[in-house]
Amino acid sequence: MSHLFRLFNTGYNNCYYNMGLDEALLESTAKGELPVLRFYGWKPAAVSVGYFQGLREEVDVQACRRFGFDVVRRISGGGAVFHKSELTYSIVIPLTHPLADADLNNSYRTLCAGLIEGLALAGVHAEFSGINDIVVKSAGKTRKISGNAQTRRKGCVLQHGTVLLDNDIETMFNVLKIPAEKIKGTLMREAKERVTNLRDLLKQPPSFDEARRLFEEGFKKALDLEYRAVSPNNEESARALLLAQEKFSTAEWIYKR
Repeated sequence: MSHLFRLFNTGYNNCYYNMGLDEALLESTAKGELPVLRFYGWKPAAVSVGYFQGLREEVDVQACRRFGFDVVRRISGGGAVFHKSELTYSIVIPLTHPLADADLNNSYRTLCAGLIEGLALAGVHAEFSGINDIVVKSAGKTRKISGNAQTRRKGCVLQHGTVLLDNDIETMFNVLKIPAEKIKGTLMREAKERVTNLRDLLKQPPSFDEARRLFEEGFKKALDLEYRAVSPNNEESARALLLAQEKFSTAEWIYKR
């Protein structure tokens, strides 16, 4: 039996609204709305830090300002992420849902199957790795193409993550703090060896919308989903804007730890 989900394509928004809408959808799912699969992008580019991280220790805020990038704190854990050329997804399900798993590793593996299937549809063989990464074999090396993070609140699971459409390692290293500046070049070379993207893997990489359609089909096939393509309802939209303004864009939240 397939699982009925609301499917959202919310396009490009700033980081505060993106994080606000993820939380608003978690809240509405907790109140009984259908589970959600959402695809989105980031404009302007941004850096997000995990809930438990210290922003000043992880991010060069002045560099972000010079580049015109935003900075935000997620409600999920994990490390600092530079969001630029990527497709981002979020999925929200109640803890009682058949696709939810009490074991965190199994939960990641189950939900990330949609990413692996979407990559397969693009012609890329990928595998689940570690706790929450998706990797591919490229030029004889294992390289990361997707990172994912999860939080469990209000009786629901929210998982969100990225698929890299392109890389900008140099800019990423200018906005994330490096423990020792003298080893920056070495770390950049290592990052280029460890990370890949669809532009490097495919002769004709998909656009944002083409990638979104691939992963819509990937999640549908891997998780046996049935979609109701809609937009956030009025309550969710208003709540997302309120959270963006009164929580995610505030210094109190961003510098919380």
